[in-house]
Amino acid sequence: MLAIFLETLNITAPVFAMLFLGVLLKRVYWINDNFIHTASSLVFNVTMPALLFLGILHADLHAALQPDLLIYFSIATLVSFAMAWGWAIWRCPREDRGIYTQGAFRGNNGVIGLALAASMYGDYGISLGAILAALVILFYNTLSTIVLAVYSPVIKSDPWSIFKSVISNPLIISVIVAAPFAYWKIGLPNWFETSGKYLAQMTLPLALICIGGTLSLAALRKSGKMALSSSLVKMVGLPVLTTLGAWLWGFRGAELGILFLYFGSPTAAASFVMARAADGNQELAAAIIVITTLMAAITTNLGIFVLQWGGWI
Repeated sequence: MLAIFLETLNITAPVFAMLFLGVLLKRVYWINDNFIHTASSLVFNVTMPALLFLGILHADLHAALQPDLLIYFSIATLVSFAMAWGWAIWRCPREDRGIYTQGAFRGNNGVIGLALAASMYGDYGISLGAILAALVILFYNTLSTIVLAVYSPVIKSDPWSIFKSVISNPLIISVIVAAPFAYWKIGLPNWFETSGKYLAQMTLPLALICIGGTLSLAALRKSGKMALSSSLVKMVGLPVLTTLGAWLWGFRGAELGILFLYFGSPTAAASFVMARAADGNQELAAAIIVITTLMAAITTNLGIFVLQWGGWI
């Protein structure tokens, strides 16, 4: 348990370092709102698609394909999304429902979930986690686009407009384009892949600095109640329900452990980028990311302890 706790800190500490760097840079006027807007657009349209493309490109799609696991994960994700949206309708004003919903169901599986799966289960965790990560990208980005479009002042919410928003989402395009390369193991020129890695490596630091630059005590106080509510749904309510559902479905061992890690991951940094692109409440999105990432160090270790104590993983 100590090793898992330290591994969690090793993953979350750099995240907070970048967040606080963003706060500091904004405080000393080295970055401003124009920079944050431009950099967020760069992340959404260029660097994050490069990161996802390379992640899928190097995933072994022929290994760890478990239909039952993929079916359960898909169903649980859709149910979680529906519950989060329903809760948002009851809990917050209409203009913030899309941001609240996205924060409550969209986990940082590609970074924290996958890293913890690899730490606990080695190569098997990486293989199974990568397959789930590909599914996550399609589900999370599609569902987030839908719920943000419904409440966004700049995105049309009729079915055809939502469909066009989904298929034109750079994150989804990158996954679709990468899939045949990964499946048939099509290589890329070294110079091209190296250039892509340069872009991909910019993603997380730049996104987190932008989030930090958006944070302020006034914004946190303003978003505090809604952000805490969404964070509790993300880090307590949904992980408990989905992990219990997985246990009742019959999953045990590494499969149950990885499902818990994925459903219990803190809110993804990409949610801030998409919230800003949708002209939504970016302060609320940033606050949810910060709170859930803080909570992850406690809830992840507590969940693993309970599952190990019960002999289920």
